[in-house]
Amino acid sequence: MRETTRRSLLLTPVLMAGCAGGRTDENGDLALRRVKLPNGVELRCEVRITQEDMARGMMFRDALPEGRGMLFVHQTEGRFSYWMFQCRVPLDIIWMDASRRIVEIAANTPPCAGPAPTCPSYGGNAAARFVLELNGGQAARYGLRNGDLLEF
Repeated sequence: MRETTRRSLLLTPVLMAGCAGGRTDENGDLALRRVKLPNGVELRCEVRITQEDMARGMMFRDALPEGRGMLFVHQTEGRFSYWMFQCRVPLDIIWMDASRRIVEIAANTPPCAGPAPTCPSYGGNAAARFVLELNGGQAARYGLRNGDLLEF
């Protein structure tokens, strides 16, 4: 293997961590980013940046651990609808604009095993750059509302 190729392969996890905020959690997970809510609660969120990873999202997963979420980072601001196809747990879906201010919340979106055409889409009513998925009911539990600012 050429040295430059070998070096590129070794740097890939480091570069991926940089795309995810360059942080690791206390368990050493590279793709997690802390998201601080207005009430001071900090969540550890898996970051999704590529189209493939965003499309997969929470599909086929049986749970989202307590205190965790999934943060989708779109390259540009737009109106993005999300669906629950092959998602196995109810989720709260929270859209934020480029300044990280909540612009829309879809609470307790139900799982949808399919077939795909029968699964409804949620959101996409306001321009957003970031989307946060939490376990169903968590947005209300944390008191999240439109206009709240999240830090990450």
